[in-house]
Amino acid sequence: MIKSKVQVGLIAAGFIALGLGLTLYKAISLGLPLMPGEYREVWTVESKTSFTPTKGPVNVELRLPATLAGWVILEEHFVSSGFGFSIIEDGETSSKARWARQELERPTTLYYKMQIHRASDNNELPPMAFVKPQTPLLEPDQEAAMDRLVDRLKTQSSNTETFVLLLLQEFLRDSPDQDTVFLLDSYQEDAIMVLMDALAVADISAHQIRGIVLEDGRRRQQLSSLIEVYTDGRWRVFDPRTARAGLPKNFFIWQRSDDSILNVVGGRNSSLEFALVSNSLPAKAVVEMEQRSEQFALLDFSIYTLPVEQQGIFKGLLLIPVAALVVVIMRILVGIRTSGTFMPILIALAFIQTTLFIGLIIFLGLIGTGLWIRSYLSRLNLLLVARVATVVIVVILLMAALAIISYKLGLDQVLTVTFFPIIIVAWTIERMSILWDEDGGHEVLIQGGGSLLVAVMAYLVMSNHVVEHLTFNFPELMLSLLGVILLLGKYTGYRLSELYRFRDLAKQ
Repeated sequence: MIKSKVQVGLIAAGFIALGLGLTLYKAISLGLPLMPGEYREVWTVESKTSFTPTKGPVNVELRLPATLAGWVILEEHFVSSGFGFSIIEDGETSSKARWARQELERPTTLYYKMQIHRASDNNELPPMAFVKPQTPLLEPDQEAAMDRLVDRLKTQSSNTETFVLLLLQEFLRDSPDQDTVFLLDSYQEDAIMVLMDALAVADISAHQIRGIVLEDGRRRQQLSSLIEVYTDGRWRVFDPRTARAGLPKNFFIWQRSDDSILNVVGGRNSSLEFALVSNSLPAKAVVEMEQRSEQFALLDFSIYTLPVEQQGIFKGLLLIPVAALVVVIMRILVGIRTSGTFMPILIALAFIQTTLFIGLIIFLGLIGTGLWIRSYLSRLNLLLVARVATVVIVVILLMAALAIISYKLGLDQVLTVTFFPIIIVAWTIERMSILWDEDGGHEVLIQGGGSLLVAVMAYLVMSNHVVEHLTFNFPELMLSLLGVILLLGKYTGYRLSELYRFRDLAKQ
């Protein structure tokens, strides 16, 4: 019978060798860089077209984006299982993707994925021809309210640009004019259509620019709209969300016109959603990986083959084993005591969302206030379950109050308090309170301080750019981490803290 220590050693060696072998294979054969080096921010954007079919043939058309404002499409990929697929050129710069099928029985989702990169900071859009605005068809009461709104804003503006800015600000006010409220109600809260009709009534040529606000990890995102207005002999872009002029740098233009983006014939309840994830990876390596996916079977197990929604989730999940290794090293080799075995990992994940300094302030504030309230609850002699449930509710109320107060004060970073795991914070308060009653405040400071120290170290490792690059592009390294953790699990020697504790004996 092989001893357990030898078994663990063999298993750990196998995991380490397998993880390193797969990593070297992808680095050497597929050309993925082991180190980030000089990288570019590459966005993976995935559109999901969902619909429920009706009887008869199905025809789905999706207008594809053009490369504007310095953006470059590196790679495109269409999923058309069971559908006839084709790309139709629609003018010099635009095209459509068309999926067709004679009959369909169940709800279906069609995917279109692309990888984009901003090659230049040029925010200028190519010139377009001037088109005279058409007078909108309005009901008599709508027309009267629209005329009053336009006339009032014209008297307060000096040119087209100031009129547009005043119009946008009107819809962002906390208490807008009665005519504005009436128009929003009659248009069923569609502020963009009210804006477009108001500009047409004011004889200002304008159209929508629809696209995606690029935010890493976003899922089920809808198209956003900007307004492009013809003023002083050129087209200018205005953001209705902020009432500012200019094209935002994090806005990827999908379509520069008022035409429909999605047309579904033979289906109902259609929807278009987007999922986004940002990767710091050389664009050349990404393109090569996509082009050579059929040649190398191991890429079928790559994170890049997953839908973008899952890529964003795994981008964070793959950092957890790294934090687990930090906890194992600090507890087994260094000997730092923590409140809970893996609570520092959850705190470190929250720090990634909140930033370290803000996260520390929020965490210490929640724990301190929670301990004070818990000390009062202990006098009521409640049962454990009721006491923990009470602490959970109190923690939620504290987080809500902190978020509201910070919003009122304009401290947007404190709003990230919602990223702290509520149950873990509540249970930490409960455990520290029991520890305070049994062993005193000194032990609470030791374990609480140890937890924060390990969480900070885990955060520093997880937020390292090289670690993020390796874990996402080489998830096989998790096998090697598993092997290292198994080896550390058999360590029975002195911890560093014990060597310091018994330093006087070593002198003797």
